[in-house]
Amino acid sequence: MGYSDNFTLSGSVALDQVRKINGNINKDGSEWRLGGSWLTDFGIINFSMGRSEYDDGGQKDNYSIGTFLPLSVLGVDTGEWMIFPMAGINHNEVDSFVEEEPASLDELVMQQNTSNGGYLGTMALRPLTEHWTVLGFAGGGLGSDDYSNIWAGTGASYKINDNHSFNIFGFYADDNYGSTSKITVNYTYEFK
Repeated sequence: MGYSDNFTLSGSVALDQVRKINGNINKDGSEWRLGGSWLTDFGIINFSMGRSEYDDGGQKDNYSIGTFLPLSVLGVDTGEWMIFPMAGINHNEVDSFVEEEPASLDELVMQQNTSNGGYLGTMALRPLTEHWTVLGFAGGGLGSDDYSNIWAGTGASYKINDNHSFNIFGFYADDNYGSTSKITVNYTYEFK
C-alpha cells in the first residue's frame, strides 16, 4: 500500500522460485500497472503493461518487454553496489492535449499518438545496514515518430523484520507529450 497524490494498492505473487507477477492500481483506477518477471541463469526477463497520467493532463498506455542483469554475471566487480543494466522494447499509446489555447473548456482537444521503440537504462542498489537499502535508476528511450523519453528515480527502504517494511521513493519522467513527477511512501507486508 502506498501514497503519492492518491492511495495505491500493490501486490505481488510468486508463482515459483523464478517467476513472479506484480501489479498496482491507484484509488480511482486512473493509473495502474501489471507486470511480471522470470529469473534465468543469466538475468531477469520482465514484462509490463500499464497506464500513467501526465502532470498537466493526458495519459499514456505503455506495454514493454525487456531484461536486466547484474554486472557481476559479466565478471565486473561493482564493490558494495549491485548494478543492473537494462534494455527492452516498448509500445506507447498517448492521449495528450493539443497545445493551442482553447477559447473555452468545451474546445479542449485530445490528440492521440502511437510509438514503437526501445529503451536503455541502469538500476543500482546498495544495502547500507541490515535494515536500510538505497537504490536509484535512470534511463531513456527512442521510438517512431521522433518519440523520446527520459526517466529517473531514487529512494530508500527500511526493513523492520521479515514481514514488514517501508520505503520512500521519488520519480521523474519526461517525454514529447508531458512529464510526471511523484514522491511515494509505501508500506509492505510480506506473507510467508
